[in-house]
Amino acid sequence: MKTIDEADYVIVGSGSAGSALAHRLSAGGRYEVVVVEAGGTDAGPFIQMPGALSFPMNMRRYDWGYVAEAEKTLAGRRLVTPRGRVIGGSSSINGMVYVRGHACDYRHWAKSGATGWDFADVLPYFKRMEHFHGGAGRGVDPRWRGTDGPLHVKNGDMENPLYQAFVEAGKQAGYPETQDYNGAQQEGFGPMQQTIWQGRRWSAANAYLRDALKRDNCRLMHGHVSRVDIDRRAKRATGVVIGKGRRASGVVKARREVVLAAGSINSPTLLMHSGIGDAADLNRVGIDVVAPRAGVGRNLQDHLELYIQETCIQPITLNGYLDLFSKGRIGLEWMMLHTGYGATNHFEAAAFIRSDAGIEYPDIQYHFLPGAIRYDGKAAAPGHGYQSHVGPMRSKSRGEIRLKSNDPTAAPSIRFNYMSHPDDWREFRKAIRLTREIYAQKAFDPYRGPEIQPGADATSDADLDRFIAEHAESAYHPCGTARMGAADDPQAVVDPDCRVIGIDNLRLADSSIFPRITNGNLNGPSIMVGEKAADHILGKGMLTPEPELKPWIAADWQTRQR
Repeated sequence: MKTIDEADYVIVGSGSAGSALAHRLSAGGRYEVVVVEAGGTDAGPFIQMPGALSFPMNMRRYDWGYVAEAEKTLAGRRLVTPRGRVIGGSSSINGMVYVRGHACDYRHWAKSGATGWDFADVLPYFKRMEHFHGGAGRGVDPRWRGTDGPLHVKNGDMENPLYQAFVEAGKQAGYPETQDYNGAQQEGFGPMQQTIWQGRRWSAANAYLRDALKRDNCRLMHGHVSRVDIDRRAKRATGVVIGKGRRASGVVKARREVVLAAGSINSPTLLMHSGIGDAADLNRVGIDVVAPRAGVGRNLQDHLELYIQETCIQPITLNGYLDLFSKGRIGLEWMMLHTGYGATNHFEAAAFIRSDAGIEYPDIQYHFLPGAIRYDGKAAAPGHGYQSHVGPMRSKSRGEIRLKSNDPTAAPSIRFNYMSHPDDWREFRKAIRLTREIYAQKAFDPYRGPEIQPGADATSDADLDRFIAEHAESAYHPCGTARMGAADDPQAVVDPDCRVIGIDNLRLADSSIFPRITNGNLNGPSIMVGEKAADHILGKGMLTPEPELKPWIAADWQTRQR
């Protein structure tokens, strides 16, 4: 094959982790970096206007168009699995919610074999990447946050009174308040944080990649990577093959390393097409095995959520702005001033709570929205309403990704096995009932109308199970499909230095490597992985851990739910 390009580091994917990697690996000018991205430009209001978030994830121009296999537990439905196919990857089509995850999530990572990824180890990388604008004078401990990183993070303005009603209702129900769920105390009700800056989506491309591409030693190539080019005798990655279908057009050579950052669907798929995966599965589709790794494509996890909706008796919700005239006015204000309803994702109040006594840290997340409308914008309730997006954080269900053929352009089989563990049903029922209790508090008295869904008549376990099966939606947080662990762990795919086990000069750094899904949205942890992986790759030493900062844990968590 002809050589199309050559660099020290070849990064596959310009998403959350890939953009961070490009920025850090090219800093200083010592190494040449090429980023290969299958998608096109992120210019234009559909991506850059935060209020338009429902559009890009439903546009084939920006999305890979993946659809998961039918789930028997979810009434046979096939859920869409949006993944960004555009500069910035999924950070260019996501909901712009910023959550680090709980400190105890990373404690679990370290205990499961990801040595060096405990919270004390990753906290300095979260701080390095952040420029948090919600700190001074707002009850935020500055020791926990970064204030000069490339990723701008802010609180929403919370101008709609329903946001404060949600926070007050949580307090009235007996839950704590937290001013910074990304600081010491995740548990509680408070403002939700956004990756939005000066009215624009602050994607990984805006935060990292654009500055990196201003350097002479970093460049972007548009192309579809079909597989990693591997010297089979030496078991060493030498580049990536670019091409459509089964025909290769050339190779981009890596003088030092190939780094996969193509996301939790495409990274394991690329490994399998490169001969790295479960031997029997690869043989089934006619791919020669280069390095047998049974864990490739396994351990697939996601967050499911429900929309618990109530009618609002005051005409103050987003449902009043869904007509074409209002949308046009909002869009015009944003294009002229970058202000107004177009300059927010509308997720401005949040909560993390524990579902029961004996649970050490939050296992339920809330996104509150002053409107009754689906996340993808496809269906809105009549009249006015508000809703909570709610779901358990640590499902025990696991799925898998498998190849359907040896055609590298064919979509893989994605099977989440949602709700396949009996605990999932109990946890979701509890989430619905706890949400109803919050809505029943005095703070919502001026606004509360009849429940829209599940509906007041849905009270029994069977009623709620039916609602869950028919209405649960993905929160679009797939991860874990190339799990990080000890090098001698047969199910691990990468070691704690992000090296693909069994192949030299090949790393993987994105949400695929999560041993277990973190609390909340995954954009923040994915960027952190890119930041930390860059230091592993450069071999210049890691940032100093901060073990002295301990997370807040409810003193009576063993005996009380709140």
